[in-house]
Amino acid sequence: MNKLAYFMLAFVLLLSGCSLEEAAEHVTREVSLWDKDDPNEHFIPKNLKIVSIGDSLTQGVGDSTKSGGYVPYLENQLESMDGINNAQFHNYGVRGNRTDQLLKRLKEAKVKKSVEEADMVMITIGGNDVMKIFRENLSHLSLEVFQDEKSLYQERLNEILKTIKSYNPDAGIVLVGLYNPFNTWFSEIEEVNQIILNWNSASEQVLSGYDKTMFIKIDDLFIDSGDTLLYEDYFHPNDEGYKLIADRMFMSLSQGETIARLTD
Repeated sequence: MNKLAYFMLAFVLLLSGCSLEEAAEHVTREVSLWDKDDPNEHFIPKNLKIVSIGDSLTQGVGDSTKSGGYVPYLENQLESMDGINNAQFHNYGVRGNRTDQLLKRLKEAKVKKSVEEADMVMITIGGNDVMKIFRENLSHLSLEVFQDEKSLYQERLNEILKTIKSYNPDAGIVLVGLYNPFNTWFSEIEEVNQIILNWNSASEQVLSGYDKTMFIKIDDLFIDSGDTLLYEDYFHPNDEGYKLIADRMFMSLSQGETIARLTD
């Protein structure tokens, strides 16, 4: 068993009581209700309707307030902008979701309807796809295994974007990148950083095929932070980690005419 395999075996054993892949804890959290009244076309500032979908980072696992991870921070920041009155979120994050599971959830009537009405869709996905590969290949882990699976991940991500656009061609799509939570204990294993880098690049490549999309990089936030930004499971962000993710998202969205490009 090589070095990477030993590392992942140790980590999977650590998380044996806190599986990311299990979907037993299917929690759908609605952060706010949408006002169905159409605002006057000359009303400024405007309201934004935002759907958050994806995995535990959208659900907010590790958030002590249990209010949706990055969502409440980003909501307040968006509403501080002169051009935005309300940033109204619907949060459909589910712990353990992979790309294949998110594809199925997008077909649920409630989620589909929310996407149809949204100005913007924000996604966190891919971390559990990577963890699934680790678990299924512990005895023979290699970078080649992840390269093969990366292409399948890109196909599923493409289907996710295509589905969202079929529901709502005008909605902007924001994809939050992956980060490496293993730096605390296994910072010397460079293969993991390379895997995260490769998969983030693969996500950007898929997004580049669609209009009104944005990729938001967050991996650098966790590189030199030790465990100060992680929850007690040493995997999910804690409150400070979610705040920094929201800060990065807001910084990216508030530059220039970015929000207008994604929502007009």
